[in-house]
Amino acid sequence: MTLYRCFAWNRRAEPGEAGGPLWLPRPFQGDGRHDNPEHYGCLYLAERAESALVEQLARFRGNVLVPGMLRRRGLPLALAAIELDARARLVDLDRPEILAERGLRPSLVATRRREVTQPQALAIHETGADGIRWWSTFESLWGNVTLFDRAVRRLRVVEVAAVTAADTPLREALELLGIAAA
Repeated sequence: MTLYRCFAWNRRAEPGEAGGPLWLPRPFQGDGRHDNPEHYGCLYLAERAESALVEQLARFRGNVLVPGMLRRRGLPLALAAIELDARARLVDLDRPEILAERGLRPSLVATRRREVTQPQALAIHETGADGIRWWSTFESLWGNVTLFDRAVRRLRVVEVAAVTAADTPLREALELLGIAAA
């Protein structure tokens, strides 16, 4: 399965180093949907490139695209295509039977309240799963994946490229967010 990650890219970094496509920013985690940094680090990925971009650009909703929106901490935003080994075990929260097994409702999965979603993720992590598949809160047809640090060994970087204004996935993300291209 090919997944996409949008991140601040240090071109000189090795894949697992800070600024690399497989770096788990555990020291900075704690506010994310599935974060539990005292137990694990995680990577947030998407099944579609535009979904990964939307997650990074959502805070600029309704604005005009300026070059600074495509930078984080002085680094360019990049989009990485990452292959996940088929043996990875994901708990798919888009499947009704999985929700029923766990006593969850869709509203409990999609909420922005981290005091609700973080304990769900910890419980899934404790089962030995490699990660969680869930739907984007921006477009429910898009699948997102949160991978726990144990799954990094199941990843292979296929391609990394800096995000540019000419990229089709970026244009689609901007349209969804109502961000006007300059």
